[in-house]
Amino acid sequence: MFDGSAAVPRYLAVAQVAELLDVQADEILELILQGRLRGARLGAPGAWRVEEGSIAEYLAEQTEDARLRALWRQANAASFPELWGPPIVRAD
Repeated sequence: MFDGSAAVPRYLAVAQVAELLDVQADEILELILQGRLRGARLGAPGAWRVEEGSIAEYLAEQTEDARLRALWRQANAASFPELWGPPIVRAD
């Protein structure tokens, strides 16, 4: 029996998630099959539904990936003199 004490996750249709993320429904299905979004087949005839919380987790993962890529580009763009200073010249 359901007592209401635990939070019940909210599930959204694939089309709703696609609209939220501004992508095609096929892309959402692929993300579910890859395990990047949590989804389940609910109801009859078993339409896919996406757990609402997994959308925020997916977006956080995408944001972190973008941040790391930006840092990588910055590191690749930096030259060694900028990182280590001018070369040392010895007076022999």
